[in-house]
Amino acid sequence: MDENRKRSSILETVGEEMVRIITPVSICMFLVVLLVSILNNDSSSSQASISSIATIAYNEDTSDSDWAKFKGALLNSLVFVAMITIATFLLVLMFYFRFTKFLKYYMGFSAFMVLGFMGGDITLLLVKKFRIPIDSITFLFVLFNFSVVGVMAVFMSNMAILITQGYLVVIGMFVAYWFTMLPEWTTWALLIALAFYDLAAVLLPGGPLRLLLELAISRDEDIPALVYEARPVINHHESAARQGVPRRLWKETGNSSTVGGSGEVGSTSDENSNAVVNMGSPPNPGSETLSSDTVNRMETRLVISEEAMVSERANELVAPLIDRQLQRTGQGEDVATESTPFEGIGLGSSGAIKLGLGDFIFYSVLVGRAAMYDFMTVYACYLAIIAGLGVTLMLLALYRKALPALPVSILLGVLFYVLTRFFLEAFVVECSVNLLMF
Repeated sequence: MDENRKRSSILETVGEEMVRIITPVSICMFLVVLLVSILNNDSSSSQASISSIATIAYNEDTSDSDWAKFKGALLNSLVFVAMITIATFLLVLMFYFRFTKFLKYYMGFSAFMVLGFMGGDITLLLVKKFRIPIDSITFLFVLFNFSVVGVMAVFMSNMAILITQGYLVVIGMFVAYWFTMLPEWTTWALLIALAFYDLAAVLLPGGPLRLLLELAISRDEDIPALVYEARPVINHHESAARQGVPRRLWKETGNSSTVGGSGEVGSTSDENSNAVVNMGSPPNPGSETLSSDTVNRMETRLVISEEAMVSERANELVAPLIDRQLQRTGQGEDVATESTPFEGIGLGSSGAIKLGLGDFIFYSVLVGRAAMYDFMTVYACYLAIIAGLGVTLMLLALYRKALPALPVSILLGVLFYVLTRFFLEAFVVECSVNLLMF
């Protein structure tokens, strides 16, 4: 009975964890589809495209042949991926030499530019579309304050987590909408190329993202980047018992509270038990007087030993996707080992699942491009992306290391786009014409 209740609690928590990461992704995709539907519904705006680094090698024209568009889009994607690779290696180099403050300021400046300029242009389009009466001074004042608060929310830890998460979703929405204004062939080539780049950059031994992750892990530092962090799920029935027991308690107090400075969970030895017993009885008259430092250490051991039994049971119900593993030793004993913190779609030092903002952006670009065709394609692409993200989260729980979040979702999304547009739509239209489907 207890085993069934425990299993059902874990399943419920796994579902809640997935919802906490899938919900913001869905909101970002929905907002991009909404923007595309509102701003790209006439012929003049739907044919508009932007010139950027993604079109530096080839600028698509409607009069070009399909083969010319394919070659140009492939060249654009290769140049774009090469530029991203160089930028990522440069980020690794600067992080290696501890230019962390510079990187943080640069990321803050980038966030300000996205919110101020990209967001301002999109807002102006909405103001023009709906004919909202507003003067330029008020518009600039609101836009500047909105951008400054956004930078503070993303890069200052004392902001409310909901505000930070909301601004990250807004930044992803703005950038994704601008990517939907790229030429069609270039957009699809970029999405596929970035999926394979993400796979190689994270999993290959010399991949830039893997080097960056390993460097951050070795230093126990956070990478200064735009990363969405979903808070870990804590079982409500056990949360009261876990008050005052931080997740990283054993790392922080191991040297001072366990014999030999081991710092492992299983290192509360018999000497700790003796210390607890001695704390409960007065010292012998002939023994030496305990120093205050010794008493403090004994009190620490007492607190840890009392809370360890509760926290070990509670750990089984806390964030199962990022739970601690149990390894079997040669003597058949279970030894708990803490998960290693990762960035990307992986584990954070706080026990939370993190998802890079680039994943938000390119998921939304895919559904935004599908929205330029019809909504049936949007539904198919959305379901494919969410299914791919769910598969990636389950692989994260299985392999317990940082994983690329783009490949499965993007490839499934592109596949469903092709199947829906060229096969499912034709089937549905034929059924409707012959009165087989209404």
